Amino acid sequence: MELLTFLLDFILHVDKYLETFVTNYGLWVYALLFLVIFVETGVVVMPFLPGDSLLFVVGAMCGVGLMSYPLSVGLLFAAAVLGNQSNYAIGRHFGPKVFQWEDSKFFNKRAFNQAHDFYEKYGGITIVAARFMPFLRTFAPFVAGVAQMTRAKFTFYDVTGGALWVGGIITIGYFFGNIPFVKAHLDKIIWAMIFIPGLLIFFGAWKARRKSAA
Repeated sequence: MELLTFLLDFILHVDKYLETFVTNYGLWVYALLFLVIFVETGVVVMPFLPGDSLLFVVGAMCGVGLMSYPLSVGLLFAAAVLGNQSNYAIGRHFGPKVFQWEDSKFFNKRAFNQAHDFYEKYGGITIVAARFMPFLRTFAPFVAGVAQMTRAKFTFYDVTGGALWVGGIITIGYFFGNIPFVKAHLDKIIWAMIFIPGLLIFFGAWKARRKSAA
């Protein structure tokens, strides 16, 4: 319970935690940020880490000179790409073993083929769009691996999505994160960054379910 309370406080006040860390540990903050982004995108059981809000706050800190903008973008872009590659590799390696292929009653060959075909056809936009959606960005590369999406195609969209996500949100934070109104309502902005993409996911899933039922 205490861990959950700390995580919630960290997510909502990531700006204060990050500023304190920069003040106390200097350049070590880049190693911490690399680890957080890598784990959030690369470990399928850690989808609750603050990706979007963290990048936004990093941009704001770059805007006031507390951190380096080019170093932050370059390092966290590498973390995002490598994290997705790790997640994809986990799904590609362990997916078949979990299902045990045709020897398992839990394996559905038709469902697997459909997932594979979907990721080959629409996987690119899925990987890119998922970058901007909490939770979904953690599971999308894993599912792509399980569905055996080709690595070349996955890597192309992984790099594209990572560049747009990291570069885009850090840059937005750089230019807008230190506006007084934004700083005064940062906790509400963080909640919005979590819930609005989540609502879009649920609405899309509900719509797809209705269409499938019809």
